Amino acid sequence: MPSAEQAGPAPAAPAGLRYDELHRRGPTGAWRPLVGVPLVAVLFFAGQFVLTAFFAVYFLLTSRDTYEIADRLDGDPVTPAFLAYVNLGWALAIPAVLLVALLLHHQRPGLVASVVGRLRWRWLLACLGIAVVALALTVAVSSVLPDQGAGTIDAAGGLNPWTSTVRDFLLVVLLLTPLQAAGEEYVFRGYLAQAFGGLTARLGSRVSAAIAVGVPALLFALAHGLGQDVPIFFDRLAFGVVAGLLVILTGGLEAAIAMHVLNNFLAFGLALAFSDMTEALNPVGGSWWAVPVTLVQSVSYLLLAVAAARRLGVANRTGGTDGGAILEPRRGLV
Repeated sequence: MPSAEQAGPAPAAPAGLRYDELHRRGPTGAWRPLVGVPLVAVLFFAGQFVLTAFFAVYFLLTSRDTYEIADRLDGDPVTPAFLAYVNLGWALAIPAVLLVALLLHHQRPGLVASVVGRLRWRWLLACLGIAVVALALTVAVSSVLPDQGAGTIDAAGGLNPWTSTVRDFLLVVLLLTPLQAAGEEYVFRGYLAQAFGGLTARLGSRVSAAIAVGVPALLFALAHGLGQDVPIFFDRLAFGVVAGLLVILTGGLEAAIAMHVLNNFLAFGLALAFSDMTEALNPVGGSWWAVPVTLVQSVSYLLLAVAAARRLGVANRTGGTDGGAILEPRRGLV
């Protein structure tokens, strides 16, 4: 059994570490990330099991039809309760990540959020504004291109009628979707980026950074299902790469979380207004015309967020605070 002193928070990180290098400040041993990655998965699925049991009881109390209960748990069709179930499931990933980071890497929770040891709320709010601009550009480009398959919303039929179901969906999206987006970022751009960054430290800074961005991005895209169309898979892979770059270049999860939240708000909002939530949650029939739309969103947000971070002096390495450690162009990924 480790002593109380060994299990406690580690001392402050030394100056000069990128976000993906933060595991290097803690106890050494390649076994730690190799155990930590599957342990995060085990804790995540354990949380899903408990959550499934809770929702199964809820559905049992509201419906005696076992076939209907199975459909509601499968999301066919997607209901407000099912969307809440999915969102809460990913929200449970946050404490799983924080627990593994503490137990295996002796890392205090704030260093999973950013290099300054906390979630930078003002920077997060600024990124939400930047994401609005990037999404506006995306909608403008999408409106002048041919059918993008799963990415296209047909507004010709007018708005969907306002119903109690739409109201319930809207409440779930507004209240729980930010938690879902944050949960995915804490797993893929948080723990996995730091784990692979620490595991590949001996390969050199550039290679290590590339792996810390690329592998979690690939896993993020694959986590959405093996039956995806190639354009949809590319869209998710591009999102993961951009989010990973933002985490390294801005020193924290805030920019990635903001982009994820606004992207989901737009997708779910358009579905509620003109389409249906089942199609939005499980898109099929992607078109290659979605690729330029994806690139506009990803590249514009990346450039705007990095420029804003430089202007605001957002720390991207340990040893500074917001406004103190300014992003240095020559130190980016090297």
